Amino acid sequence: MFLFAGILLFNACLDDLNQMPHVESTADDVYSDPANYKAVLGKLYTALVIQGQQKDGNRDFDGNSGDESYMRSFFNLQECGTDEVASTWLEGDNIGNLTFLSWDANDPWVSDMYYRIFYNIALCNEFLRHAKDEEIAGFTESEQAEIRHYRAEARFIRALCYYHALDLFRNIPFVTEDDPVGTYIPPRYEAKQVFEFIESELKEIDTDLLAPAECEYGRASKAAAYALMAKLYLNAEVYINTDHYSDCATYCQKVIDLNYFSLEPEYYKLFNADNNKRTNEIIFALPVDATHTVTWGATTYIICGEVSNTSDYQKPADYGVTDGWGMFRARGELPAVFDSNDQRRMFFEEGQKSQYLEIIDDQEYGFFFAKWTNLTDAGEQASNTADGGVNTDFPLFRLADVYLMLGEAVARGGSSVSTGAALQYVNLVKQRAYGDSYTPETSLDVDYFIEERARELYLECTRRTDLIRFNMFTTANYIWQWKGGIMDGMAVDSKYNIYPIPATDLTANPNLYNENY
Repeated sequence: MFLFAGILLFNACLDDLNQMPHVESTADDVYSDPANYKAVLGKLYTALVIQGQQKDGNRDFDGNSGDESYMRSFFNLQECGTDEVASTWLEGDNIGNLTFLSWDANDPWVSDMYYRIFYNIALCNEFLRHAKDEEIAGFTESEQAEIRHYRAEARFIRALCYYHALDLFRNIPFVTEDDPVGTYIPPRYEAKQVFEFIESELKEIDTDLLAPAECEYGRASKAAAYALMAKLYLNAEVYINTDHYSDCATYCQKVIDLNYFSLEPEYYKLFNADNNKRTNEIIFALPVDATHTVTWGATTYIICGEVSNTSDYQKPADYGVTDGWGMFRARGELPAVFDSNDQRRMFFEEGQKSQYLEIIDDQEYGFFFAKWTNLTDAGEQASNTADGGVNTDFPLFRLADVYLMLGEAVARGGSSVSTGAALQYVNLVKQRAYGDSYTPETSLDVDYFIEERARELYLECTRRTDLIRFNMFTTANYIWQWKGGIMDGMAVDSKYNIYPIPATDLTANPNLYNENY
């Protein structure tokens, strides 16, 4: 297992998007030793999870939301405005505008997600400047070969961050390791340029990424790059008005053809504190550890957040949690897409007034979630969540998602994989969910996937992107409670399909602008 202790190098304020992080030792000192490359690579991975170098201090940068961690911001932007999550602390956690689809260019969570993405890109660029062939030429052949693997992983992480930037913000500033450091003002790339960069990067690094069987847990293998490429292609029509459904199906099949992955028989084990053992299904995980990678975001936020801090019925110990935070519940539309035989239906209902939300920020309304836990396979609490957070990793990519992407891509016209083959994989997901009561799907209908993805992937940071792809996020095609800020829900301006570049960066970079904000 790749533990992300890293090297204590980075502690920066974000003055611009191509800053060089402050270092206690000079870069020449650090990169003179090939062993340090892996330590710095660890920082690139951990920056997707934790706020900085210490549990309660030494943050990478000071933001506006109160928790500037990548995955907590990402979760809020992907889940809180959808039909999945009802937030409790609308004002106290500054989450009201995300919840009601009414944010602007000054929203603290939007700003922190944006700056976290580009801070992480800056870290990757700095690593890549020192991992070029001419920079590592003085090391042994085996050391150079290892660093080339690290370099490919750094490019993957950067591509992942740029993908999130594309998905969330669309037209964005663009910087690579070949650009100057310091006062350089990045150009504005339009979505097509960002799309093509991600696509080319993921293709170019294929030969240098490790196969899954050779790759330490927590590091990105070839399969992770294939899964990210499939996501890029599945949403291409949204991003660049050109469909790539055949390409999506091709890359889903490339994951399958690695002959390494299979579905985990017990769905709930994908979301407990021993989920690091589920390498059969989890393609790429972000490790969370109460000793090495303590975070109050990522899965700590999800697990502590899904447990009430007022209920007389829901017990924190049943989830491996020391104390519940009472952050959120399910909006009523989510439980409604499940039937009683679906084993993925994991909600706590006892003592709740209603499945639906007469009052959105009242914990008595709506069901609590019960999908994620900090329990081991043996049913024991894995860590003291009040002190060190949870021990449950976040599976960013997993095989069931690949199967569903494949099915949807073929249903939308992708022709590189047969309908029969795609249907077989879709039914494997359904069969796990229903067990003995399983009845197979006999055809591929596009509309099936928006509900099936909710059933399979709720609370996994896919919902906003999925609803946009189905033209449901802002439109009247699908209305859920409190969409647009009223109890019965309403359509909102289509500008909310894309988050705005923060006002602070518009001031700093004259190349940037928001079309609709």
